[in-house]
Amino acid sequence: MSSQSLRNKVNQTVENLFPGYFALVMATGIVSIASHLLGMSVLAWLLLYVNLAAYGILWLLTLSRILRYFEDFAADLVDHARGPGFFTLIAGTCVLGSQLDLVAGKTGIARGLFFLGTGLWLLIMYIFFTAVTVKNPKPSLERGLNGAWLIAIVATQSISILGTVISSRLQTGRNELLFFTLAMFLFGIMLYILTIGLIFYRWIFVNMDPKELTPPYWINMGALAISTLAGDTLILNASQWDFLGAVLPFLRGLTLFCWASGTWWIPLLFIVGAWRHLYRRYPLKYDPQYWGMVFPLGMYTTCTFQLAKAEGLSFLHAIPEYFVYVAIVAWAATFLGLLYSLIKGLLGGPSKRTQPA
Repeated sequence: MSSQSLRNKVNQTVENLFPGYFALVMATGIVSIASHLLGMSVLAWLLLYVNLAAYGILWLLTLSRILRYFEDFAADLVDHARGPGFFTLIAGTCVLGSQLDLVAGKTGIARGLFFLGTGLWLLIMYIFFTAVTVKNPKPSLERGLNGAWLIAIVATQSISILGTVISSRLQTGRNELLFFTLAMFLFGIMLYILTIGLIFYRWIFVNMDPKELTPPYWINMGALAISTLAGDTLILNASQWDFLGAVLPFLRGLTLFCWASGTWWIPLLFIVGAWRHLYRRYPLKYDPQYWGMVFPLGMYTTCTFQLAKAEGLSFLHAIPEYFVYVAIVAWAATFLGLLYSLIKGLLGGPSKRTQPA
């Protein structure tokens, strides 16, 4: 391939960059954390190195798109269907921060990523929701709403988790930070309740064909799984602040509610996936949206492990001990699909713009 052709390919990639591609960082980070908790330290470190590379490359591509194709970037940010993908920037940043702290002990870097994630949360949360509120005309529910909307909850809870994790290392401001992370945990659950009602309505009362049942609908479960992990993390750190101890029964009940509700989604999502690919024979090929399926699998593994630890429910350990392999296989298959897609893209035709359903 000539250098000119390579430049054209890179330009097309930057121009059409999928807004939700930081789900790759989210998925890799949480599978690494799950592996670390279950004693697979070599895999955890390997995935950390992969994630650092992926995070840097995706930021390079994103900043290039902002500088060179700002109109396309801005149009995506305020779009009902594509805009929620930008919440993966926040979640990817904070999951990487948690990964660096837990796997590598890099608390200083994790703290910097916490502040970066919080700043991105303020920008993206209020720009997106303001834009879709005042936008006119607006798309119909079936065209404007998809599972990616729940990444707003994932982003919120990822900040809660990382903030709580780093709070134990602080000498001053610990109570204030824990109050903030508790508030984010509660807001994330409120936002989930608002959003899942609309999504459930779409599933039950609006016609759905196979192409519309995209992998990000796994975040129906993933948003509850990360809410469970946020609750687990607060419970495990309750001794740091008397107020957390006072609300501990409430935290425990709400966290268990999130885990039970998330568990309910798993069989339904597998059944619907089988209907999509086996019964309706929808082609199974690489799509960046599949990272939105890998992340919930890794998150459910991690949150169940931490729930068992936080509540002393040792019988729950059987779930992550086996479920982690589902997450690892899903990550490996999706990563191989990514590599194949990159090679094919370099040798084949122009890249196509990913459209969330």
